[in-house]
Amino acid sequence: MARTTKKKKTPAKGRAKKTQARREILPVRAVLFTWRWFWRLALVPPLLLLALVILYRFVDPPTTHTIWSEKRRLGEVDRQWVEIEDVSPYAPRSIVAAEDANFCLHWGFDMAAIRDALDDGAQRGASTLTQQTVKNVFLWQGRSWVRKALEAAITPVVEIVWPKKRILEVYLNVAEMDTGVFGIEAAAHRYFNTSPRDLTATQAARIAAVLPNPKGRDAANPTSWLRQRALAIRDGAATIHADGRAACFED
Repeated sequence: MARTTKKKKTPAKGRAKKTQARREILPVRAVLFTWRWFWRLALVPPLLLLALVILYRFVDPPTTHTIWSEKRRLGEVDRQWVEIEDVSPYAPRSIVAAEDANFCLHWGFDMAAIRDALDDGAQRGASTLTQQTVKNVFLWQGRSWVRKALEAAITPVVEIVWPKKRILEVYLNVAEMDTGVFGIEAAAHRYFNTSPRDLTATQAARIAAVLPNPKGRDAANPTSWLRQRALAIRDGAATIHADGRAACFED
């Protein structure tokens, strides 16, 4: 007859130790699993944003948060994309002279302008054209610290990926230049009934002069203050062209 081998029974104390060890391991695995997926999910937004920055280096942004919100509010907006090569050279020079004269000299932040603004009690802005482009294309309007922090994080990335000429081209096409009017193409037609290619130095300077407050200023019917401001911008545009500060966006 075959001998029947009896299995040795595990002592109750041993089984209890194994069960306790499993119970201790499970929470650790759960924490590691959660932590791993947290970091994976946390990396998704910055990676998507980086992909957008790279994409918009070659593809024109179809819309922005501001354009979308104004279209909802007004029902329609006036906007037509135009290549920078099809714009009068007076326009980009005027925009740079008005908004960021050292555009070709900085890496996204104008430290001298920031120091001057701080010395002035932060009564004036120090945002560069790159920062304004980042705000317009990737973010939203407003003065929240969250938006400013995101703007500060994205600006160097845009400066690395986009050439200066591309930054200015995008800005020229997304900036609001009158109520519901976005970009230099629409502004040229709205204010002067002309194409952006045919803008004169004075017309381009007047459009640039309305940019800080496009809803409250009129380039076609300027006040005496706006005329003086436009004259200063026109002179500034000629200066940056002469001294080489327009070289980064002019071939």
